[in-house]
Amino acid sequence: MITVVGLGVEKGDLTERGKNAILNAVAHGDKIAVRTGKTRSYESVLELNVPHVCLDYVYEKSRSFETLNKNLAKAVVALGENTVYLVDGSAAEDNSVKALQKNQRGRVEIIGGVSKISALAEKANFKTCSYTAVSAYEIFDRAKTGLRLPLLVYDMDDRALAGDVKLLLGDLFGDEVNARYICGGKAKKIGVYELDRQKEYDYSSAIAIDEIELLEKTRFTMEDLKLIIERLRAPDGCPWDRAQTPSSIKMDAIEEAYELVDAIDSGDDDKVLEETGDILLQAVFHAVLKEECAVFNLTDVLTGISEKLITRHTHIFGKDKVTDENGALSVWEQNKMKEKGQETFAQSVNDVPKGFPAAMRAQKIGKRAAKAGMDFKDVPSAVERLKEELLEFIQAYESGDKFETEKELGDLLFSAVNVGRKAGCDTEKALKESADRFARRFTVAEELALKDGKTVTKFSEKEWDEYYLLAKNALKGVEHE
Repeated sequence: MITVVGLGVEKGDLTERGKNAILNAVAHGDKIAVRTGKTRSYESVLELNVPHVCLDYVYEKSRSFETLNKNLAKAVVALGENTVYLVDGSAAEDNSVKALQKNQRGRVEIIGGVSKISALAEKANFKTCSYTAVSAYEIFDRAKTGLRLPLLVYDMDDRALAGDVKLLLGDLFGDEVNARYICGGKAKKIGVYELDRQKEYDYSSAIAIDEIELLEKTRFTMEDLKLIIERLRAPDGCPWDRAQTPSSIKMDAIEEAYELVDAIDSGDDDKVLEETGDILLQAVFHAVLKEECAVFNLTDVLTGISEKLITRHTHIFGKDKVTDENGALSVWEQNKMKEKGQETFAQSVNDVPKGFPAAMRAQKIGKRAAKAGMDFKDVPSAVERLKEELLEFIQAYESGDKFETEKELGDLLFSAVNVGRKAGCDTEKALKESADRFARRFTVAEELALKDGKTVTKFSEKEWDEYYLLAKNALKGVEHE
């Protein structure tokens, strides 16, 4: 049985039980190992005047924090099964102890000590009792799942690490957020941007950031956005926001989606940033509205989409195998049908939202029908059907039957979408870009005509064709033909 003793933070923190464990080890000829001799609590070991070995050399040969803890655990085990391992702070807070417990599986006894984290939190003087504490070596992994304030980051024992932590905290909370830098038992106020500009760093170095009032924040989270919407919806909130319902703002989501597409097409990243935020606002607003009715909340929304991504990507998170993009899409569609309880392809076809733009809906319907085998052999066969639909449209038009003409026009357009789908094109995108090109060319054609002193309303079809061709040539190099 390996015994781990927490030395606490200062000289004199060693408990009577811990002291007895050390002296008993000496009496029985067992080894004593100290994680590091660079702490103030190490003086308690020196005061006992017992033979021991310091493991500071392990730090030098370890390439990362994870390997350091594993190497420390291995070094302790190598000293013998009755070794006493001394760590600063509380033994339960030490990551090398956790690695040792994993290595020994139940053959480790823990004798706690004064908490290093609690001592640092006392110096931080947080407004509340609840706070998040994380080692500087672990903060980058922890940040992936979110970090909340008040926050205490410890184990910041060198300037390079402090610089990395500074960049992360600045991105999360703002470069100029007030913080407390703690070192050698003393604390002073600094801005986060000053974290790697301190005079000294050692095992006791830490940074503490207290709660930040909403109106003082310069960086925000999903939770902040939710709180803002809730404030706007409060009895004394914004009259407009309070009056909204899911039905009243449902079309806003469509508008914002199109504005995001326009921003992406413009190539302006600032606009993309803004419009992405507007899309997010719509999602959170609807989640807040439903939470007010106790239907679901934002966590339910995030849980639902996360579960969907996992269960539909079974080629990543499961046992399915794919070799290319088409294979991945096929797995997605198969898993989607299972989740929705769709037993027939017709159910999948009818599940395509009716609110989609017509070309987009037509392409998705054709694609889902193709999963059942109802599809054209290739692009030429799809083109032949398009020709047939064109002839039927002409016949309907010539008959003078408006209803039949419109029906055949729909069939013609649907066939054109199928040609694009078989060719691997995004027909919604293709039609949008074609309309954009026409608008640009028409604008230039009119400008050229006006420059020539022409009145466009008096143009013949041939004259319009001539100026349109001039405009098309003028835009070469600007448009992606």
